[in-house]
Amino acid sequence: MALRRLIFIAFALFFAIPCGLSATGGASAVDASGIELPAFAAAAPGQVLRPVYPEDAASPHLPPSLEEYHSYEARHGITGTWERIVSRAERTPFNVVATAIFLLALVHTFLAGPITRLSHKIEEKHRLAIIREGRTAHAKPYLNARDDVSIPARILHLSGEVEAIFGLWLVPLMLAVFWFHGYGDFANFVDGKVNYTEALFVVAIMAMAASRPVMRLAEGALRFVAGRLFGNSPAAWWVSILVLGPILGSLITEPAAMTISALLLARLIYRLNPSEKLRYATIALLFVNISVGGTLTHFAAPPVLMVAGKWGWGMEHMFLHFGWKAIVGILLATGAYYLFFRKEFRQMRQRSERSHSYGRHDGEEPVPRWVTFAVVLFMAWTVATAHHAPLFVGGFLFFLAFHSVTSTWQGRLSMREPLMVGFFLAALVTHGTLQQWWIEPVLSSLGAGELFVGSTVLTAFNDNAAITFLASQVPALAQDAVLQHAVVYGAVTGGGLTLIANAPNPAGQSILHSFFGEGGISPLKLLVFSLLPTAIVGAAFLVLP
Repeated sequence: MALRRLIFIAFALFFAIPCGLSATGGASAVDASGIELPAFAAAAPGQVLRPVYPEDAASPHLPPSLEEYHSYEARHGITGTWERIVSRAERTPFNVVATAIFLLALVHTFLAGPITRLSHKIEEKHRLAIIREGRTAHAKPYLNARDDVSIPARILHLSGEVEAIFGLWLVPLMLAVFWFHGYGDFANFVDGKVNYTEALFVVAIMAMAASRPVMRLAEGALRFVAGRLFGNSPAAWWVSILVLGPILGSLITEPAAMTISALLLARLIYRLNPSEKLRYATIALLFVNISVGGTLTHFAAPPVLMVAGKWGWGMEHMFLHFGWKAIVGILLATGAYYLFFRKEFRQMRQRSERSHSYGRHDGEEPVPRWVTFAVVLFMAWTVATAHHAPLFVGGFLFFLAFHSVTSTWQGRLSMREPLMVGFFLAALVTHGTLQQWWIEPVLSSLGAGELFVGSTVLTAFNDNAAITFLASQVPALAQDAVLQHAVVYGAVTGGGLTLIANAPNPAGQSILHSFFGEGGISPLKLLVFSLLPTAIVGAAFLVLP
């Protein structure tokens, strides 16, 4: 009963706040400066919570215009970075609230692991309780009965999903917007100020790339290189997966490349029981290489996708300024760890020779070439129309119909991972658009070297797509290619430092975590083993011309 009351109160507040504000927000008033204010703000002229709107009354009230801030700062001689931030916070207190919610979401990402472990403990305790109390499916006298579930454990498990965290924090953000501005301004904000095209694109391209024909095509390419060209040894598979897999990510997207590479590593490397050092070196190298391997194109890596459209980066730009450097960095980083573990690879080869099926096809029915070709065409259409959501969404609907018709060779289409990543990016864009007020003066005061180091370090504490998106909100970077490159170099370089540094990392972690003992992957050990490849690929981006 207590839980039901809390839910009822939450829904009552959810609907009462916007309705109450809209009831008073229909009229408007004009303050002494001539700026039109909504009625709830004008009712108390000296009220601290009164928002400051752009001088053009026809402009949307959310978020406040940077041009309005610049005009005010120029009139009052405010030039220092900190002074500009304080001035904007004082004039528009909602800025502080939006940023506080964003920072709480960031803190939440660090707690994702402990929250998930707590949910597992509660779930195990609940399982023992329903067995003891006869509330399992077998004990119920009903057809199609199911075990009673633990709602707290399910909620905690959802709260521990890295991809869902920013979306969950949209709820308090929305309520804050209702309080300060009203429902109308929030609707105008999400309709006209936030661009969700990239999030929709990621859902479509990930679903296609994760389909069985594309997965088989990528796996076949790796099997040709490792099995036929280099002798089908563990070392050959290890190098091929960690070099070609990430580079393929530029075509089939990073999340799909992470899934394929992690599955092959689990089957061909981790099952040979490598040492703990090699286990951590492998997953660290996988995370780093995947993060930089998607930079050969402008659509595969989430941190690049966040800025490519706004800064006008296409295929040619990405390969000339990022792609070939990424390939050099991947080869050097992988080669360094190969030399360090070459003795252990020789031992692993002896173990692999005892298995006659090592490296062979898993025996599943092959996919007809025409089916694979059709899926590749669907992906090509999606990439070609990446900036026009109605076109690629329509193409994706046709892909779903084709998938249903050819389900004999397609298998089950998993939409969970694409939807979760798309949800993450959509929520990130929503939060990030409201951070312009402080990120603009901070990043505008930094040079290229400081931006590279700062974005690399910040990526360890947040998804690298968040870093590049925030950078894309800074007008000073719009015309400076050197600063743009520095930010993205740092963001993709640091993508392997932690599990939350790059969106595909949780997918790799979920596939490989069982090989790291009961406690799972240690964040500290992952950080330590990722430092060397991170330094190598970072140097490749900075040193190479």
